[in-house]
Amino acid sequence: MSKQDFYQTLGIAKNSTDAEIKKAYRRLAMKHHPDRNPGNATSEQKFKEAKEAYEALSDPQKRSTYDQFGHAGMNSQSGMGGGFNPGDSFNDIFGDMFGDIFGSRRGQQRNTQRGSDLRYNLTLDLEQAVFGDTIKINIPSLTACSPCKGSGAKAGTSVATCQKCDGRGNVRVQQGFFTLQQTCPVCRGTGQSIPYPCADCNGSGRVQKNRTISIK
Repeated sequence: MSKQDFYQTLGIAKNSTDAEIKKAYRRLAMKHHPDRNPGNATSEQKFKEAKEAYEALSDPQKRSTYDQFGHAGMNSQSGMGGGFNPGDSFNDIFGDMFGDIFGSRRGQQRNTQRGSDLRYNLTLDLEQAVFGDTIKINIPSLTACSPCKGSGAKAGTSVATCQKCDGRGNVRVQQGFFTLQQTCPVCRGTGQSIPYPCADCNGSGRVQKNRTISIK
């Protein structure tokens, strides 16, 4: 039995845009997803066919190969086979939904010191996952302390130069024949000291507040 044309499987034209391809797949995924059709072999097969068609047409290189050579060209490419996993395509098209919200893109190298990761657990129903939704969440965020304006010093006082390191942020330590340089243990490398810390932020200059963001 010959395989159905990928464009026909998704019910779209051959000149469809990437957005139209994704929209068509979402519609079919919503209709035939195994969670909505438990034990229905026909729906599972249609979901599998839609998944295969989407994986081919959503990739520019694979789509070009398919447009030129059809299914024969796809069979010659590695990585198109494998077991059927209903969750694979959801990861493909919905995996970027929260990927960059907290600046946690995998594999990215940073020269500056990064902050701590934030994790927020959300429960989405199938309709939200397929068609999308806008959800507001509250996340903890460090902001500048208002009373001390971020300085960490009590109102009416100021930040002073660290007397331990004379403002350098590091000190020299003699160990045997060697002189080592290490971070100042008093100011922790800032080169400054706070004689009278702000009571609101305990001298840190920052306070934690909840920030509301919208996720689409």
